[in-house]
Amino acid sequence: MLKSMTGFGRGECGADDYVIKVQIKSVNHRYADFLIKTPRIYNFLEDKIRRFAADNISRGKVEISVGIEHINSADKEIRLNAPMANEYISAMRELAQFGVADDLSMSAMLGLSDIFDVEYKEIDEDAITELAMSALSAAFDDFNAMRINEGARLGENLKCHLSDLLAEVEMIELRSPQCVEEYRERLRKKLEEVLGDRTVDETRIITEAAIFADKISVDEETVRLRSHICAFKENMTADVPIGKKLDFIVQEMNREANTTGSKCNDAETAAHVVEMKSIIEKIREQIQNIE
Repeated sequence: MLKSMTGFGRGECGADDYVIKVQIKSVNHRYADFLIKTPRIYNFLEDKIRRFAADNISRGKVEISVGIEHINSADKEIRLNAPMANEYISAMRELAQFGVADDLSMSAMLGLSDIFDVEYKEIDEDAITELAMSALSAAFDDFNAMRINEGARLGENLKCHLSDLLAEVEMIELRSPQCVEEYRERLRKKLEEVLGDRTVDETRIITEAAIFADKISVDEETVRLRSHICAFKENMTADVPIGKKLDFIVQEMNREANTTGSKCNDAETAAHVVEMKSIIEKIREQIQNIE
């Protein structure tokens, strides 16, 4: 089963005192790279979230954001930072000496967040961890479903490209013996022009044609290409992440295509090789998004 590295998911879990929301999003990346965002006072969640992500996601740049809302306001206590408030008031009184209107009011002071300290009462880490992991699990299910759907679409696209690639391989296989026969006829005509009425040595023609056939033979390359196409299709159904393996198979396909191109001296075969390399490049681009 193919899975895309691109995905998005949300999950939410609540209890009497808290509502926890988790959001997961990911993009392509060569390795697994996790960025965990939690409120500062809940940093104890990061390690468990990271382990969960590492156990379930093998590749991709993944960002997991955790939002925690307090339903019960009694869980926190707001205290006035009197020294800081005095500093602000003194500075404002001095500013009034420069002709600025002295309109200091309670509403103006409330806009100064530095003069208030918010202290949270003792946190039940076990309860919050349980809620957070439940929300994370729900977000991951949503996230994974999106990756599977995207992977299925990629799979259909890749199957079309593989069919086109196989068709080009078959055309090259059909063309190869025709090239040898055409070379033999060109050689015969050339010898007849040179020798005139003298008898053309048929054995020599056969020998030269055999040498030419061996020189341009791409049988090994096409057999290996067929093998790589079969291996690619088989790996597409695997239940483990196979993005890197598919990338390696594509590299081998490209190698065989280059070798085939270096052996051909026929315009029609060269055109098939160019088309084949174009299809391989399309496959390579698609698998960059596979986990």
